Amino acid sequence: MAESVQNGPQQTSIQQTLIGAKQVAHDVEERRSSNGVRFATYGETGIANVELDRILEAVPAGIVAALQGNTYYFVPLALRATRDETAPAAEEMARVAEPAMVASVWSDELSDAAICHRNVELASGHQGVFISTRLLADRFALSFEFFINVAHAFVDKAGVPQSFSEMVWKQAVENVKGETSLDAWEARNLAFGRAANAMPAEPLAPARRTRAFAPVLRSLSASAGGEQAAIDEKERGHYVTAAFTDAVAIYLLSLALDFNYSDLRERDYPLIAPVALAERLRAVAELFPANPGYEFAVKYRKRA
Repeated sequence: MAESVQNGPQQTSIQQTLIGAKQVAHDVEERRSSNGVRFATYGETGIANVELDRILEAVPAGIVAALQGNTYYFVPLALRATRDETAPAAEEMARVAEPAMVASVWSDELSDAAICHRNVELASGHQGVFISTRLLADRFALSFEFFINVAHAFVDKAGVPQSFSEMVWKQAVENVKGETSLDAWEARNLAFGRAANAMPAEPLAPARRTRAFAPVLRSLSASAGGEQAAIDEKERGHYVTAAFTDAVAIYLLSLALDFNYSDLRERDYPLIAPVALAERLRAVAELFPANPGYEFAVKYRKRA
């Protein structure tokens, strides 16, 4: 005899707010911003149309051209895939393969299961990027979440310009302070043979590797004193890609809104020196000039 399950009012209410991400993509109207970004909205997003337009239209045409395989869905909450580390492999694969779900409204219960964004493969190889507008506390966070996704999609498609690669590697060789993301910070350290979380002042030493591949090494003078270090070319590639992706995202963020450099601060690694970041952003601005109505500027405050 099958066991009867009674759903309480709260559980029923939560279930009624959930819908499959693919169903959302099927039901909502896909639109294009004035600069060509494919997007849609669903549910109580909490973001005004004028604010969303400002974010979307900040992306320069040269970047939009590489995004045509993506549609960006702005939804209240996108739920993360459920995982159970103790489950057998077959059961875990089935669990991860469960349909991606979206909530039409905010709730405290569902926010605990939500994620900032979730990528979902749609028909014909098209990808939907579902961004949780209500999980991101303010316009800064929402904008950066969108722009970092745009930057990853663009760099995956277009790669890193040689001019930027040379510039950012020169900064690394000169031991410029800090980085723009944890990925860039760890890859840069590993490229020079340091531990992933090493500080710049630490001497070069064999690293505990965090990626499962055989390193490709070459010798390079890694300091002003001429100290020879074995350079891991694979990690160097990871580093340059991460640094360019970050620079594109921060550049787009600077077009959409004004923000203080300190807003980028992270706890897990030292933030890159302002002059070095400005050099990277100017390089990106030369590659992708701002759209009409947007302006790129780096402004330094005078010390009191």
